[in-house]
Amino acid sequence: MSARWRLLLPGWLRSVPADLAAVIALVLVTLGAVFLPVVSETPLRVVVGLPFVLFVPGYAFIAALFPEAGAGPVGDASGPDDEPVETLDDGGIDGIERVALSFGTSIAIVPLIGLVLNFTPWGIRLVPIMVSVSGFTLLAAGVGVHRRNELPADEQFHVPYREWLAAGREELFDPETRIDGALNVLLVVSILLAVSSVGYAVAVPKQGEQFTELYLLTESDDGDLVADDYPQNFTAGEPQSLYVGVGNNEHRTVDYSVVVAIQNVTFENNESRVLQEERLRTFETTLAHNETWQLNHTVAPTLTGDDLRLTYFLYKGDPAANPTVDNAYREVHLWVNVSTRGTAG
Repeated sequence: MSARWRLLLPGWLRSVPADLAAVIALVLVTLGAVFLPVVSETPLRVVVGLPFVLFVPGYAFIAALFPEAGAGPVGDASGPDDEPVETLDDGGIDGIERVALSFGTSIAIVPLIGLVLNFTPWGIRLVPIMVSVSGFTLLAAGVGVHRRNELPADEQFHVPYREWLAAGREELFDPETRIDGALNVLLVVSILLAVSSVGYAVAVPKQGEQFTELYLLTESDDGDLVADDYPQNFTAGEPQSLYVGVGNNEHRTVDYSVVVAIQNVTFENNESRVLQEERLRTFETTLAHNETWQLNHTVAPTLTGDDLRLTYFLYKGDPAANPTVDNAYREVHLWVNVSTRGTAG
């Protein structure tokens, strides 16, 4: 029946070994679980994401390095006094070694890919990581398919599904002793508890610190946004450009309001008192958790004087009727001089 089912597949697909076909399928399922709008919010993202990171890249890499079947240690050599000595079967590795190496190489490969990405313009972000790890895994799987198909059929590695299932069924349901049976059940329960604990920890991570970022940037001569070279001298009524940014790390969607004002401030007993104020701009935006908003805008104050405070007040929801440093959720400011026309310089 299985042979007839495989005949329905295209010729190139029939040549892909079942284990490497599963690797390719898991990569595609993981990409869908991460990027599809509806699926990305479900536990499926965690279920397929863990093996995608911890096992699959290493398995594909090991499949490319070792396409041959291996029998592991064999006792066909003789040592001193004609005693049998275990030697390794030439040309391949057995299933246990393959699984162990797959975990080990995955744990090494994924951080190395992240390290390389850190020195590229893309950085360590979700999309570059997914594309890089997926591309590496698919490439390694393709090399593994080619190298395995180049070998004679009796030398190719095949996952012994039926043997494993039969051995597992025998160990669980027909153990040699009751103690063996109890230990097998305890082992299965322990594995299920461990996998469930890891899955829960990933699916429901501990909520970290809640905060919102508010910052000002300027544009350099190279076109980069930098926290430097802020304008210090204004001419009344003449606009100058700034970038205001808000980053939401509140673990929920938040409506924000930003009020821009310039103030003439005096200090008495280490406390500030606003003598004059001109409200310049008001901005509103809604951000989801871990989302950032930046806006290029201009400010053109008409209030003149030296050491004026150009202040950006951030509020959750609607702004206060009289914005102050005390009632704002966040604030940033610049100290500027505003001169009348014809007296700048």
